[in-house]
Amino acid sequence: MRTKIFIALLLVSGFAIAGKKVKPEKFTVENYGKNNAGTELQIRFERGAEHNYPLFAVWLADEEGNYIQTLYVSESIGKGVFKRINKSKGRWMPGEIQRPAALPYWAHQRNEKNENGGLLPTPKNPVPDAYTGATPVTSFVLNVKTEQPLSGKYKIMMEINQTWDWNEYWYNARFPDEKEYRTSSQPALIYAADINSDTKGVEVPLKPIGHAHYAGKDGSLTTDLSTLSTALKIAKSITVKLN
Repeated sequence: MRTKIFIALLLVSGFAIAGKKVKPEKFTVENYGKNNAGTELQIRFERGAEHNYPLFAVWLADEEGNYIQTLYVSESIGKGVFKRINKSKGRWMPGEIQRPAALPYWAHQRNEKNENGGLLPTPKNPVPDAYTGATPVTSFVLNVKTEQPLSGKYKIMMEINQTWDWNEYWYNARFPDEKEYRTSSQPALIYAADINSDTKGVEVPLKPIGHAHYAGKDGSLTTDLSTLSTALKIAKSITVKLN
């Protein structure tokens, strides 16, 4: 009897010690498209072990995957302005930069040309403020609203990319003549979830379905994910539900 009690105490104390080490994840809450007249969606993103300031875009597509509208995109992509080192002033400052390899699948799905003939937003042709914002640095909840009410089946898509996440397959010198590849490292990862406007309040997981072109040259989707490693651990879980 004493042995059983002793084991039980060890188990309880072990859980208590472990509990002190595990801090609950904090989620920031952001709202986009709040003035729209459509359907409210909630996207919950829990960061993974390899999360380190990624860029991402979320958009609505029809049942076949055809683009309908952007729900959110990281501000640096959505406005075409990144912070970069200003050598003359010796500090990081915002400046207009195009990063074709960052979120190429979203850019090609969106298919809106800028003043230079490219597909990325620029300061002159940005994504509207209602759908852009600073990239959350931790786990987050996005409350978004579509432009039009949803009726039927759709897809929620997300593309995510994190620079400097090299691995044995996607190494720095793999494509020495592709400068855009070096701004991406492992290619952007695409997630998708099927939703139905009749099903509300149920969280549906977004699952990885492929990766984009490594240098952002086209809108291709490669379904083989065996070459990706840490890119698959940027997110621990991603879900969407209709409110």
